[in-house]
Amino acid sequence: PIMRKNPSTMLFAAMALAVAPQRFQFTQSHMGVAVRLTLYAPDRATAERAGRAGFARFAELDAMMSDYQPGSELNRWVARAGEGPVAVSPELFEVLLAAKRVSALSEGAFDVTAGPVVRLWRESRRSGSLPETSALEEARSRVGWRQIRLDSTTRTAEISQPGIQVDLGGIAKGFACDQAILAMAAQGVGRAMVEAGGDIAVSGPPPGLKGWRITVRGLDRQALVLAHQAVSTSGDAEQFVEIGGVRYSHIVDPRTGLGLRRRLQATVVSRRGIVSDPLATALCVMGRGSGDRLAKRYGAEAIWVGPETE
Repeated sequence: PIMRKNPSTMLFAAMALAVAPQRFQFTQSHMGVAVRLTLYAPDRATAERAGRAGFARFAELDAMMSDYQPGSELNRWVARAGEGPVAVSPELFEVLLAAKRVSALSEGAFDVTAGPVVRLWRESRRSGSLPETSALEEARSRVGWRQIRLDSTTRTAEISQPGIQVDLGGIAKGFACDQAILAMAAQGVGRAMVEAGGDIAVSGPPPGLKGWRITVRGLDRQALVLAHQAVSTSGDAEQFVEIGGVRYSHIVDPRTGLGLRRRLQATVVSRRGIVSDPLATALCVMGRGSGDRLAKRYGAEAIWVGPETE
């Protein structure tokens, strides 16, 4: 007997094939790094619309939180240090609140006001010499996360001491990754990955898979498989300086003003990039024992590469 194909079955198969998600990738520069969006969408028009939304959100947040753009909301607020509370946008307030919480729980291992000492060590990497003691002491006098005061009722932020600077580079990219995921979801794309430097956020997994496969430097045999999560990595694999036979990391301990001397990499997996981004830095400063305890308080996972001891 001749087997006849069911026309309705053929139609459904053709429809399923037509709407099968396709993989798209877009790259732009934002917040000083290459931002890459990888997503699955039914067609290019949908993918491009979602990509534009994701990048637009990055650009919007950069305009708010950049310490390089003179007219950014962050810099306008910092310029009013010592003048009392200032009303800020919901996004800036959310980031400042998250940053201050990490600072408090890490006892200052993460500090968005650490810019003055960080800049000294950037110069040391260029010159190959240690910062002058007097310059380091002066810079440390302008570091202190407790100088930032926040009022959730009025959504105001205050810097109590003039001269305090704020650099959100250690938390803003993670937050922007979260926001780009949301922006793409609003355009109907729920399977996406956002990469911005050492920060990654993912939504739903690629078709037919449990999650996005993410490799981490130093973990060659272990890939992370993540969905609806964020992951951030911090360490001195690429940025460091050797002075007098001592290796100093680009990561600075805000409490001492000194570049870290141990070689340690921390990867943090959490629900949101606004958590994983600052935690990765804090954990490098704190070391394994206390770092693990801090990650646990956030319900996050810490993955280490480097010495077993603190």
